Amino acid sequence: MAINSVTIEEGCTSCGLCEQICPEVFEMPDLAKVKDGADLNANEEKIREAADSCPAGVIKIS
Repeated sequence: MAINSVTIEEGCTSCGLCEQICPEVFEMPDLAKVKDGADLNANEEKIREAADSCPAGVIKIS
């Protein structure tokens, strides 16, 4: 199933796990954010792993 968007909702704890799992899509300047222009479909498996592993549960995929 293709990913159309990835968002990070309020409540990020800045643990850095998403960036460790998928640095191609996530970056952590202060709070986690999705990189502009990131290829979501090429990194789908890692994005889903990051969302499933997020301790705050704030990574949302649609």
